[in-house]
Amino acid sequence: MFNGGMGNMQGMMKKVQKLQADMAKMQEELKLRTIETTVGGGAVTVVVSGKKEVVSVKIDPSAVDPEDVEMLEDLLVAAVNEGMRKIDEMTEAEMGKLTGGMKMPGMF
Repeated sequence: MFNGGMGNMQGMMKKVQKLQADMAKMQEELKLRTIETTVGGGAVTVVVSGKKEVVSVKIDPSAVDPEDVEMLEDLLVAAVNEGMRKIDEMTEAEMGKLTGGMKMPGMF
């Protein structure tokens, strides 16, 4: 009976190791992906990588008003924050496919 338990433990450990390898591979793949976010009716577009780095920012010239710089600043902040939120959602969804939706603190 004890030997059967050891076999189950070894099998479980192999599954855990495979899951860890799959998750590491997925994390590397996610770093290569990008998310594009547009705010202000197209006034500001931001592209964010899976590494949570801003890749590019596009500003419609009509959004540049020297009399209202604060509005442009707010649009930039909103676009970057939305991009980061979408990266988190994408990462959680993709990792959830591997873990069956089970939350694994510290893993992603």
